[in-house]
Amino acid sequence: MGARPFRAAAPMFPPPYTPPAALLSQLRGHGHAVLEPEAAAALCGTRLPDLQALAASWDDLPPDTWLRDGGRYRRRRHSCYVVDAAGVQPVPHRAHWQSPEYNALHGGLRRWFEPVAPETAAAPAWQALVGGLAGLCSRLREEPRWYVEAHQFRIDTTGGIGRPTPEGAHRDGVDFVAVFLVAREGIKGGETRVFAADGPEGQRFTLTRPWSLLLLDDARVIHESTPIQPESPDPPAPAHRDTLVLTFRAGGFQGDDATIAG
Repeated sequence: MGARPFRAAAPMFPPPYTPPAALLSQLRGHGHAVLEPEAAAALCGTRLPDLQALAASWDDLPPDTWLRDGGRYRRRRHSCYVVDAAGVQPVPHRAHWQSPEYNALHGGLRRWFEPVAPETAAAPAWQALVGGLAGLCSRLREEPRWYVEAHQFRIDTTGGIGRPTPEGAHRDGVDFVAVFLVAREGIKGGETRVFAADGPEGQRFTLTRPWSLLLLDDARVIHESTPIQPESPDPPAPAHRDTLVLTFRAGGFQGDDATIAG
């Protein structure tokens, strides 16, 4: 019997990019929007080359040791900020916590991850991302202060498959979510799916351009990304998908008023 043929990747649906002038109306009307990299950089008050310079820091993410599905395909760092009239203020390093209502797989656990590297967190482009997106949130909802969690993720194909959202389609338990695609290297899959939380409306597409941006109103939509696999049957190294996820919540960080396990 001959070798099993390698299955070709499924067709990719292009992202439904929103013109910058229509961003607020798109978010208010549909609860989600996708920006091209150049528009995302402009929204945050920085330049695309400065965002691209941050990408090297994804090569130094420690393993995520909390995966309850037994996987070893995820690496990450995590840091928290408060953004208000005084600017972007880092807070003492803290655990990441979500309610089981929002994360059936890992909810209820205090999960400690290594913080974002100091040189990354101090970069002007990083500060611009956090502050610029908090400013967008205030335009959507008049809040003077945002509690921000920043997650650097690398999902690789160790073991043959990687799961960007092992918890499945979900909400994050915050007000707004921003997901930047940072890199896709040698993979197939990783399709983004966004669904209305209370209706049949939904979209599917694949982010391919580095620093393209998905924005979500977390109360109105649920989202997921499909698993990734190597594009080649014999990759020289595990293929990977890198993302930056920023969450914005008014009133405090998740878990501040909860009994936390772990």
